[in-house]
Amino acid sequence: METTKKQGSLAGFLIPSIIGILLFMIPVQYDGVWTVVVKILADIIGQAIGDYLQILCVFIVTASAVLGIASLRKPTFITTYPIIHSTFATTAIWAVIRLIGAVFIWLTYLGFDAEDGSEGLLHMITCKDAGGFVLGDLLSVLVIIFLLAGLLLPLMLDFGLLEFIGALLTKIMRPLFTIPGRAAVDCITSWIGDGTLGVMLTANQYESGYYSKREAAIISTTFSAVSITFSIVVLAQVGLMEYFGAYYLLICLIGVACALLLPRIPPLSLKKDEYLVPGKAMGETLPDGYSSSFQYGIALAKQRVAEHKGPGQFLENSIKNAAGMWFGVLPVVMCIGTLALVLANNTSLFEILGMPFLPLLQFLDIPEAAEASKTMIVGFTDMFTPSIIAASTISSDMTRFIVAVISVTQLIYLSEVGGLILGSKIPVSLPELFVLFLERTIISLFIAAPFAHFLFG
Repeated sequence: METTKKQGSLAGFLIPSIIGILLFMIPVQYDGVWTVVVKILADIIGQAIGDYLQILCVFIVTASAVLGIASLRKPTFITTYPIIHSTFATTAIWAVIRLIGAVFIWLTYLGFDAEDGSEGLLHMITCKDAGGFVLGDLLSVLVIIFLLAGLLLPLMLDFGLLEFIGALLTKIMRPLFTIPGRAAVDCITSWIGDGTLGVMLTANQYESGYYSKREAAIISTTFSAVSITFSIVVLAQVGLMEYFGAYYLLICLIGVACALLLPRIPPLSLKKDEYLVPGKAMGETLPDGYSSSFQYGIALAKQRVAEHKGPGQFLENSIKNAAGMWFGVLPVVMCIGTLALVLANNTSLFEILGMPFLPLLQFLDIPEAAEASKTMIVGFTDMFTPSIIAASTISSDMTRFIVAVISVTQLIYLSEVGGLILGSKIPVSLPELFVLFLERTIISLFIAAPFAHFLFG
């Protein structure tokens, strides 16, 4: 009987975990593009209901704003039900952000414009390069990915996969990157699938008590890597796809360098090892009775399966994940992403902020340094904006290559990953995100420039 029970526990770990890995982490080729199954499913659903995606986003952001403001008075219909409370309860500042996001999305969806055309404020907000981009090209994609990821992520979270990976990789991840071994799953999910999936997974693990404040901050800002798919799009934008092998190798090298350095300097080094839920984090040493990390990992995975309460818990966690991302994150992306793009498109703010990079670019002997400097800070708003600017204003292949690399390795852009972090409970503020963005930019430049000089001769 004992053997049968152990075999059942092992199957309970392996079957859902393998399904989760196949859905989120194994690259497959679809329509000539390498992607993951979850993204394929999202694209199929998006194509099937494409005409309704924008109005769905409008409903979600509006409901989030209305119920977020209502939650400030702590009504019983919100406080009584845990899922509703965790989804809509918020602070005054985040309620205002949700409200601004709702205003922006309605203005954009209804096509409001100013009477004086392109110079008007409403046009700046709703045009295709600002609110129109966020609603039409970003939220309409994220809403499906969030739904599928929210519903299916428990396959990777609730059946022991992270415990198993954590036991195997703690001896590597902890000394190198000062984080638990289970964080490797977040990194691989981001790298193969999408950075937003990595942030979702990290936020879930932090809120469940498996990551400390410091660990969640490090993983979300360092390991939520840009996917291979997005990297291809950026390089294609600057017309240099023939260099993809060298390009992606360089991105990986810079990613590892940033992951080694950033946890050891402020602001990440100042974060505390405090947990939202004490007692959940996995031990770092091999307990007595286990001869290997593999054996210990299997035991931890079986223990997690034994603690699972069945389909009801799976459904509850799925709904909670999806609702949290829909109603908690989409309004933040709409608000912050639109504001950032308005500033980038209509002011010289990012050009001025990029001026301090000019001496560094000149020191690194990068051609067309003045034009390149304008792309350095604008990446904080959106990952694609630097490559769009470079494609239209920079003639040097070397400089366009460097801009394409930097725009990906900067990582923390407000229209997506940065907005997701700010909309979650991960303890990283907007000023801290900007400092991390600058640190990543400087580290990236010192590695990318010599590499590009060697590559382009």
